Amino acid sequence: MALPLTTDPTPLNTDRHGVVRVGGTRVTLHSVVEAFLQGATAEEIALRYDVLSLPDVYATIAYYLRHRDDIDAYLAGEATASEEARAKYASTLEVDVLRERLLARHSG
Repeated sequence: MALPLTTDPTPLNTDRHGVVRVGGTRVTLHSVVEAFLQGATAEEIALRYDVLSLPDVYATIAYYLRHRDDIDAYLAGEATASEEARAKYASTLEVDVLRERLLARHSG
């Protein structure tokens, strides 16, 4: 009997904000890749994010390994955008001024 060799679709989807998520869940590609790069096995990742199926975790890791440069560039862009948003948000709130006001209110 011949083994049917097919290409399974990746379990990755992009949400309306442009964030890549795994298996129709809220778990991000970034979370799975980061755990993998920190040495977690697919089984450990599936336990950590119990909404993910083990096959989806393996498929995500395989996709990362096959498209490492593209995904690393995506993650770097995501990190840059997050940092820019954080800096913009912090500057509009004048965090240091707010912190001083809250501390003064709490200690007085």
